[in-house]
Amino acid sequence: MKKIILSIIMLFNILYSAQVEELPWPKGESFLTFLDKYSISQKLYFDLEKEDKELCSEIEADKTYYLYTEDDGSLNQVLIPVSDDIQIHVYKDINNEFKFQTLPINYTEYTETVAIEITESVSHDILKATGDVTLAAVIKSLFKDSVNFRKMQKGDFIALKYSRKAYLGKPLGQPDLSAVMVEISGKPYYRFKHDKDDKYYDEKGIGFTKSYFFQIPLTYQRISSVFTKKRWHPVLKRYRAHLGTDFAAPKGRTIYAAGDGRIEFAGTKGGYGKTIIINHGNGYKTLYAHQNGFAKGIRQGMGIKKGELIGYVGNTGLSSGPHLHLGLYKNGTAIDAMTVLTKPKIDGLEAKEKATFLANTKAIQKIFDDEVKNDQRTVPTRLDRLTDKSEINIL
Repeated sequence: MKKIILSIIMLFNILYSAQVEELPWPKGESFLTFLDKYSISQKLYFDLEKEDKELCSEIEADKTYYLYTEDDGSLNQVLIPVSDDIQIHVYKDINNEFKFQTLPINYTEYTETVAIEITESVSHDILKATGDVTLAAVIKSLFKDSVNFRKMQKGDFIALKYSRKAYLGKPLGQPDLSAVMVEISGKPYYRFKHDKDDKYYDEKGIGFTKSYFFQIPLTYQRISSVFTKKRWHPVLKRYRAHLGTDFAAPKGRTIYAAGDGRIEFAGTKGGYGKTIIINHGNGYKTLYAHQNGFAKGIRQGMGIKKGELIGYVGNTGLSSGPHLHLGLYKNGTAIDAMTVLTKPKIDGLEAKEKATFLANTKAIQKIFDDEVKNDQRTVPTRLDRLTDKSEINIL
């Protein structure tokens, strides 16, 4: 395996006559139909281990993938990201046979603290400064009960601290907003994210966001497969990933919604078989795969309550036995559900951690104030101005 930065990839393509395209994954396309399109035997897929088959079901429509073709249009190799950390790699080996492997995504991550003067509107000025369309929406949701953004005028400020991942000069996933200040007519309003509970608090430690803690959606006998983002297998000499938690349970056992939300998908999803996806808001989604069937009345678009019956444990799709595959996603990124399911609900900050948290917020407030007062304030990095040195893995 070689790790080659983008400039060297271009040289590789010239030397080996491979054409590179960045394409959105077509709606309705599965990994199997992709193989058929390029006359690759489906045996490549059916010979995969269970975890790799499930990864193929994580491919999302409209997500960018990287296609390398020969001059005659035949496939040389393809890179298909399935999360912020892992990607599927299908390639021709020296014997001209197609192989499958999973590889880590070597992304660039940066953190910025910036102050943005309002000249037109919150959404327009944040988009113009950062090149991101989601930050304004997140900020407005954090202050929806305490700030009237329509009262913001020219000369008011928004200061924010956020981190962002980039891959080959393009955004990867959603930005992570850790602190924000909205200043209207000289009066500041603050929100600070606390890493322990993923909630936002003001400068006094008062919480303003709903706790998104989920219940385990069924009674189960054991966890048959745990969540792994990317892990190097020392025996197989390859990366493995399992973007969910598998609960072994008898066929027909009832499955309940892990939290309140709206059903975004109810149907068959590739190797996941009969699947339900629930959108819980605030960036959270849960996925329930390999079901035997859905509860009566379940349909796409309907609202659902925590603990409400949604389906039954089964063995549909590519599954080696009855179980529930539970996926949890935050802003499109797979996360370990057990870190949330087993985490106690925190109603407020305890005295000791509150003191530390408030001390940290004081430091950020000073940085915000300095940025606002500084005529030579930091210019935000737009992704279209980024010189990204992300590495890509190819053979």
